[in-house]
Amino acid sequence: MTKDPLRGGRLGDSRPSEVWDYLSSMEADRFIGKADVSVDIAHLLMLSRQEIIDQESAKKIMNVLLKLHDNGLPDSVYDEKFEDVHAGIEAYIIDKIGIDSGGRLHMGRSRNDEVATCVRIRLREEILDLMSDVAILRSIFCGFAKDNTDIYMPGFTHLQHAQPTTVAHYLMNYEQAFKRDFERLGDAYLRVDQCPLGAAAFASTGYPIDREYTSDLLGFGGVLENTMDCVAGRDFALEVISDCAILMNNISRLCEEIIFWSSSFVSFVILADEYCSTSSIMPQKKNPDCAEIMRAKAGSVSGCQMAAFSIIKNLPMSYNRDMQELWPHLWKAIVDTKVSIKILNGMIRTAHINRRRMAEEAVKGNTTATELADILVREYGLAFRTAHNIVGRAVRIGKLDLKTLEMSAKEMAGISLVDLGLTEEAVADGLEVSTSVNVRKATGGPSPQAVMANIMRSEAAYADDLEWIRGLKMYLHSSEKHMIEKAREMVQE
Repeated sequence: MTKDPLRGGRLGDSRPSEVWDYLSSMEADRFIGKADVSVDIAHLLMLSRQEIIDQESAKKIMNVLLKLHDNGLPDSVYDEKFEDVHAGIEAYIIDKIGIDSGGRLHMGRSRNDEVATCVRIRLREEILDLMSDVAILRSIFCGFAKDNTDIYMPGFTHLQHAQPTTVAHYLMNYEQAFKRDFERLGDAYLRVDQCPLGAAAFASTGYPIDREYTSDLLGFGGVLENTMDCVAGRDFALEVISDCAILMNNISRLCEEIIFWSSSFVSFVILADEYCSTSSIMPQKKNPDCAEIMRAKAGSVSGCQMAAFSIIKNLPMSYNRDMQELWPHLWKAIVDTKVSIKILNGMIRTAHINRRRMAEEAVKGNTTATELADILVREYGLAFRTAHNIVGRAVRIGKLDLKTLEMSAKEMAGISLVDLGLTEEAVADGLEVSTSVNVRKATGGPSPQAVMANIMRSEAAYADDLEWIRGLKMYLHSSEKHMIEKAREMVQE
């Protein structure tokens, strides 16, 4: 067939080439071509089961569909003379077996519910792959943290030295953030995993279709009920793009620190050569280019999110062609996020922590001043605000020792810390980084015990999450296998 099968009835065949190009969705449709064949097979099995289509035509169509399933789609179905891959596949089938049989496949459905189903099928796979990569990233952070529970580093607020912590505590901060990203994607999966097939244009169909049957064949968790929402709802795509944007935002914050920490005036981390580039003129340069591109990709994915929301926000119910413009942003957001996580996994796994430099910086900027104030409260009965002011005044004077603290206490509160029993030894102990870190044993704190408990809980959750993903992938695989077996049985009867 040399023309789009949808034209020649209500509309004429001719249109300017720029209009064909303008309306074509073929670039984005390459993401859903394989899913479209699966949807066609499920729909045809249902038509046959419900006796909506005659068995001779059903077998002819199924033979063509099984060949497409086994061998892949030819480039001809993506030809720009068709508005989309759905029309391209229908034209291919009609070319093979004629319009009298091939033209019966589309009974009881529309491109509107067809494309929504195809996108959800592909999106399920992408979400599970993305979740697998996030789970691997979390495990890398847990393993890295386990080796660094007693390695001290400065913690920052306002990018200034604040309190000492450990490398493990810092790493588990990101593990926890990525765990939430994992959970958000898992929540989105449950909403994506609803089948809209059978909604037709928006008002369902008068054919006696069985929506539950096609949903089961395609491995969906259930049927998306209201048929108008089936073809008009795009919040599932907005949700996934938003999840990607949040995930990339977390990655961007990490990359910002990697870029800063790998600089020569910080030297907290050394990146493997394969994740860096050099200068064309400065022979000494080792630039963290992967981290920089990743930081920029976060902006690109956020742009996809903004574009997607802008496309959908004013559309009346139900289907509008504007929705076609959503898909390139969805697939770009997913592709950029997936490749970024894969590269990040390798970059973190091969990074080297400069423990000496971190330990040097952990004691700078009076990072243990908070613990010293806490000691005055816990051991000597001062109100926290009083202790805070005393230690703060001593920092302002420029020295944290017994003499300066005593002077500050008399000036700020009219009391003698010496008379209360404070000694030079107690002050020195309070200013030790190890004292500040080890005393913070509450859940989620930086002490080695607290961090190790956090790691153990996270590793257990990681194992459960992997099992959940594995179960879903096995279910989707077995559903497809069962559907193809039924398709082959049809043509052999």
